[in-house]
This record gives sequence, C-alpha cells and structure tokens, in this order.
Amino acid sequence: MSDQVNEQELVEYIASRSKASPEHIRLVLGHEADFINNAHKGAKDEVDIDSDELVDYVLSRHDLKLDELTVESILDLEMDYLMEKGLAGYLD
Repeated sequence: MSDQVNEQELVEYIASRSKASPEHIRLVLGHEADFINNAHKGAKDEVDIDSDELVDYVLSRHDLKLDELTVESILDLEMDYLMEKGLAGYLD
C-alpha cells in the first residue's frame, strides 16, 4: 500500500460500506500486498494484476475464512477509496 494512503482511514471506509470487520479487512489487504509484491519481483515494467487471480490467491490463504463475495467487496471498496483520493484508476 502506498505511503500516501492512511491505512486506518481506508479500513474505516471499507468497514462502513461492507459487513467485514476491520481485522478481516486488514488481513485481506495484507494478502493483497503480498500478491502484488510477488508479482513485481523480477518484473522490469509495470505488472498487470488480474483481479480474479488476486481474489483466488486471497481466498487460498489458510488464515482467512471469508467468502468470495466479501473478499471481492473489500478489494472493490479499496479501489473506490483509492480512486476517490486520486491515487489509482483503471486501465482500458
């Protein structure tokens, strides 16, 4: 996650719009960061992250007991937050 992102604010944003607990949100975001960091290892340019692969990766973590819809919701809300802050966007 970028240094420009206030993690507490992000977690509160997601928690207020989903049924997920702050602990689950932090866990999902942590696994997401691991996935992205691993995708960037050895890459010379930007890496295209497939959202389905990301969700599958997060769901495969043994310490996470959430359903697919909740994980997708957390990740979508994270993107909404980042877009509202002008820190992210979608590529065509």
